[in-house]
Amino acid sequence: MKKLTQKALHLVLAVSVLLGCVLSAPIAAEAANPDQMEVHFMDVGQGDATLVTCGGHAMLIDTGDDTKGTAVQNYLQKQKITKLDYLVLTHPDADHIGGAPVIITKFDISNVFVSNFEKDNKTYQKLIQSLDDKRIKPLTPKVNSKYTLGTASITILAPGKSYDNPNDASIALLLQNGNRSFLFTGDAGEDAEKDILKTGLDISADVYKVGHHGSKYSTSGAFFEAVDPFYAVISCGEGNSYGHPHAETLNRLRKNGVMVYRTDEAGTVIASTDGKSISFNVPASETWKAGEPTGSAGASANSAAKAKTASGQTRTTAPAAPAQSETPSDSGQPAASEQTPASAQPQKETAPAVEEKPQESAPPATNGLTYVLNVKTKKFHRPTCNSLPTTNRQDSSDSRDSIISQGYAPCKKCNP
Repeated sequence: MKKLTQKALHLVLAVSVLLGCVLSAPIAAEAANPDQMEVHFMDVGQGDATLVTCGGHAMLIDTGDDTKGTAVQNYLQKQKITKLDYLVLTHPDADHIGGAPVIITKFDISNVFVSNFEKDNKTYQKLIQSLDDKRIKPLTPKVNSKYTLGTASITILAPGKSYDNPNDASIALLLQNGNRSFLFTGDAGEDAEKDILKTGLDISADVYKVGHHGSKYSTSGAFFEAVDPFYAVISCGEGNSYGHPHAETLNRLRKNGVMVYRTDEAGTVIASTDGKSISFNVPASETWKAGEPTGSAGASANSAAKAKTASGQTRTTAPAAPAQSETPSDSGQPAASEQTPASAQPQKETAPAVEEKPQESAPPATNGLTYVLNVKTKKFHRPTCNSLPTTNRQDSSDSRDSIISQGYAPCKKCNP
């Protein structure tokens, strides 16, 4: 069965909205004039907290640990937030839900989404008590359920089953406004990522909130290939004991030309989109520096690093970052993402991820080759693209229209 194109999926979503299949205001995700949407990846140290605003509506995804509750409260109040349409607590780890009791106490909240994994500790008990005090009944949303936030749509991707660890039980969601999309996966690991892929849902996104703070146990190869992001945001604390982000994950992002933003380097990162283009309040990172694990977490990570090298992560277009070290900035060969200056924000609007420029014809064929297909993700690329698939590849001399008619979508980077 051929894969639906993005426009077809948006049409289906619009019809479902009109039929009342979503729980919020019936507004199609790809409205003619999407509301301005902002995604605030807050700097909460080693943890997660993301505020999304769109058309006067607000959603908070995670709240940092219990030392960050008041800081998150103050940030929301500075943004003039008095009510949250959604509070999404991806999973019950302290660095994601610790600040939730403060937020639940201080704000009017319409919907609280929680993971299906429960913990028997004080942090989780405080969360449940705060919900009881406000008489809020939390919900674990079902996979493929849809909600709206202004003109933006929210599609739940996980969890679709129970897991033995809280990370894999993370709520994952795709946020879409107009033609631009953001993916959030909490701390989901490779097993959960495989299950998300099995749903068959389209998880391609312009901006990828990197799973598990950049851990090497998330952002697996097949999953990353399906997401195919142009931008990535890593939320982690400077000098954290886990060594986040790991070199393996940075290597994967770098060799694929992804522009990376990090809260440990830039503080709070804000992405803004009108549904057509995306801009950031800070320049993309240029350090490609992996975390330095310390203490017991560091000893464990170093042992794992010795057992597993990053040899499979290298590529001729950009040198891979050595484990737990800074990739040399004076190597003489910049990464693909460094080839576009990140210091000035207007360039974001002309980046390959923004498909507003007229379509260009394919480059002249070389030995009959005009495009390279990824038969798994159903994306097609120019032969000169720096994100050509290394597996599931098929070369084609068919026309662009013919390839699209076969169910393929153009790569967001090379814009074939």
